[in-house]
Amino acid sequence: MVALRKQPPARMTLAEFFAWDPDDASVRHWQLIDGEPVAMAPAAENHGALQAEIGALLRNHLRAGGRRCRVISEAGIIPRIRSDRNYRIPDLVVTCAPPTGGLMVAEPVLVIEILSPSNEVETWANIWAYTTIPTVTEILIVSSTKIEAELLRRRPDGAWPEEPARVDAGGILTLDSIGYDVVLDEAYSTTSLN
Repeated sequence: MVALRKQPPARMTLAEFFAWDPDDASVRHWQLIDGEPVAMAPAAENHGALQAEIGALLRNHLRAGGRRCRVISEAGIIPRIRSDRNYRIPDLVVTCAPPTGGLMVAEPVLVIEILSPSNEVETWANIWAYTTIPTVTEILIVSSTKIEAELLRRRPDGAWPEEPARVDAGGILTLDSIGYDVVLDEAYSTTSLN
C-alpha cells in the first residue's frame, strides 16, 4: 500500500501555521503567504554559494565595525500588512535588535533575496511584502544567473522608489543601512559566474 502525502491546509492564520506539524519531511522550510502554506524549494548551487558569501561578507563587516547588528540566514519575518496571515523567509536579514531565540527576527533593517529563474514571481511578491515592515530601510535583490543586483532604498520621507537602483559587474554596492560598500563581484567569488 502506498501512503499518500497529506496536503497542507488550504488557509490558516499565523498562530495555526506555528502550531502546524507538516507531514512532508522533504520540505525544509515553509512560508505562509496570505494564509496559504507554501513549500520552499531547495537552493541551487549558485544560490547557496551567494547566500553563504554575502552572509560572510556582511558578518565580517558588522564584526569589524563593532556594530551590534547581525546577519541571519533564512530568518522568518512578518510583513506589517496582513500580519496574521503572512510569514516570509528571505535568504538573509540584518537586524540590530537583540537576539530573542524566537521564530521571527525582530526589527529587520536590511533584507536580501537571491533571485533565481524558478522563484522570480514568488521572490518579487515577498519583496513587496517586505516594504510594509517599518524598520526595513533597504532590500537587496541579487541575481543567481549573472553578476547583477538591484537595491531598493527607503527615502527619508518613508516612501520607496518606483524602480530599484541597479549594480552591474564591477560596480560598487552601497548599503547605507549598515554603512557598507563592496565591489559586487566579491559576492560571486564562490559561484560559477566568477
